[in-house]
Amino acid sequence: MDDTKYQTAFQIILHAGNSKSYSMMAMQKAREGELEEAGQFVVQADGALQEAHQIQTELVHSEITGSSVDMNIIMVHAQDHLGMAMMMRDVANEVIHIYRKFGQVL
Repeated sequence: MDDTKYQTAFQIILHAGNSKSYSMMAMQKAREGELEEAGQFVVQADGALQEAHQIQTELVHSEITGSSVDMNIIMVHAQDHLGMAMMMRDVANEVIHIYRKFGQVL
């Protein structure tokens, strides 16, 4: 895997990590009752996910068109980060929904 492909993997890790952080901040704000701010953090999480997903899509397109993508532990790690970031964003959305519905009771 050359430096460019390491760079690609690290870009996925960067954007996915940012998304996870935004999702965590969204849940923190929801817990504090700041539901509008929580929603804004989810929007930021979505944006970071879109950037990571675009890079992943480009890799998939390269593979489909005949340019093989080197898979090693760094790329596996990047894909893991992306999957977990997607899950974290989904969880943040559910937490915010729960706080909107039952926040006064909690």
